[in-house]
Amino acid sequence: VQLQASGGGLVQPGGSLRLSCAASGFLLDYYPIAWYRQAAGKEREAVSCISSSDGRSYYTDSVKGRFTISRDNAKNTAFLQMNNLKPEDTAVYYCAIPKANSSCRTPMSYWGKGTLVTVSS
Repeated sequence: VQLQASGGGLVQPGGSLRLSCAASGFLLDYYPIAWYRQAAGKEREAVSCISSSDGRSYYTDSVKGRFTISRDNAKNTAFLQMNNLKPEDTAVYYCAIPKANSSCRTPMSYWGKGTLVTVSS
């Protein structure tokens, strides 16, 4: 089981980035997919999650209306579209999955390596 996050970088406030989470070694179809982030000196926090069964998505309040999570099961990949980025969005972003056929409330079991997002002018 492998998850690889990519797409991070340096962006100005108000800009956009699209993160990708590529899965290998298993089919993503059966798993909820979550994005977490950890800023320097802070606890890791859940950002968003999308279910495997009905495609429902969940967001932490600070990103609602700005971030959109999606999945492309045919490509075995999930995405996090981040718009109107703010300096406080600066963090290492990780994708993660819980066990198969579970929900976004299930603790995560597998984590990918993170990708750094820096929002700065």
